Amino acid sequence: MDVLHDRCAGLDISKRDVKACLRTPGTRRNQRRSEVRTFATTTNDLLALRDWLVAEQVSLVVMEGTGDYWRAPYCLLEDALNVELVNARQVKAMPGRKTDVADAVWLAQLAECGLLRASFVPPEPIRQLRDLTRYRTVLTEERTREAQRLEKELEDAGIKLSSFATDILGISGRAMLEALIRGERDAQVLAEMARGRMRSKIPDLAQAMIGRFGDHHAFLCRMHLDRIDAISRDIATLSTRIERVMAPFRDQLTRLDGIPGISLRVAEVIIAETGGDMSRFPTAGHLASWAGVSPGNHESGGKRKSGKTTKGNRWLRDALGTAAMAAARSKNTYLGAQYTRLVRRLGSKPKALVALEHSILTSVWHMPTDGTGYQDLGADHFLRRDPERERRRAIAALNKLGYTVTLNPIEPTTKAA
Repeated sequence: MDVLHDRCAGLDISKRDVKACLRTPGTRRNQRRSEVRTFATTTNDLLALRDWLVAEQVSLVVMEGTGDYWRAPYCLLEDALNVELVNARQVKAMPGRKTDVADAVWLAQLAECGLLRASFVPPEPIRQLRDLTRYRTVLTEERTREAQRLEKELEDAGIKLSSFATDILGISGRAMLEALIRGERDAQVLAEMARGRMRSKIPDLAQAMIGRFGDHHAFLCRMHLDRIDAISRDIATLSTRIERVMAPFRDQLTRLDGIPGISLRVAEVIIAETGGDMSRFPTAGHLASWAGVSPGNHESGGKRKSGKTTKGNRWLRDALGTAAMAAARSKNTYLGAQYTRLVRRLGSKPKALVALEHSILTSVWHMPTDGTGYQDLGADHFLRRDPERERRRAIAALNKLGYTVTLNPIEPTTKAA
């Protein structure tokens, strides 16, 4: 096989050390030479690794994206060398030959022949932005889990507040919980703490607040509420920091906010994960595939077996899922009409939501690429695209109900002079 990189290196990285294999031309024609060295993952040793590779005039360095161990070597090498991060699934060696040294040699051999595809690694400022948005997502998920633990304690005590309150941490629910923890046990007094639309449920709340809530439950509920408050403060601090870091992307945030279903928080995740630079993705399809919202390919013997989506970028896909569910509920929008149409055709809400995620991401790619804002096609887009088909479908539906249909066109109304 042709060698595309005469001098390249493959790095197998673990927590404690780095196995580096250097591939260079041998003394004879078409001969290749391998040299393997081991370096610790401390900063000084990684700098020694960088100096060695620079001195050997290496044109390409490849490493597997295993956990977070690749981050320190990548950050120290990227300024001086051409470094590529590759997906570990694409470089698996033959079974029975798995050692750290063998992995480093195998990476170098694949790299010298140009058989590896580099993963998308954004610049350092975007990576730092990613750290902020991802940690905020983690904290938001942890706050949700803490709220579920709180609800579990209430159920154990026989308090059925969540049966009548959509959000037990709302103004009314929080007031009742605080009173319970302080020692209030009169169900009617607790129910009277309801505010707004909850006041219409006071009789039901009075029954729901009767239980066996004791000191044990009060102790645990106090801990859950304090933990929820602490997480909320951390999320607010992160959001302030993210807003400041997002200042250069203010115009993109404004454009993204125009897409139905995309909130400011989702828009921030999209920019953090994609880097806001769509030139890294040749087409909208490439972006959708990278995010994991496009159909997969699995064909054998001329038969297409499974078209399930790939894993993709989980942080971006989770944000797109949130946007898709909001867009599906939107009124008088193209995305809302598309969701209704796909659910009817596919008979599956999850599949329709994935298709909506694909449509949203396609719009996200085109907006900065074309330099335009979001232009909604309207809820009647599919009706205008093929009115004859919609007419036949409506008539067929009425025929199934036992009606015959005679169509008379509506005369256009003329305005009085």
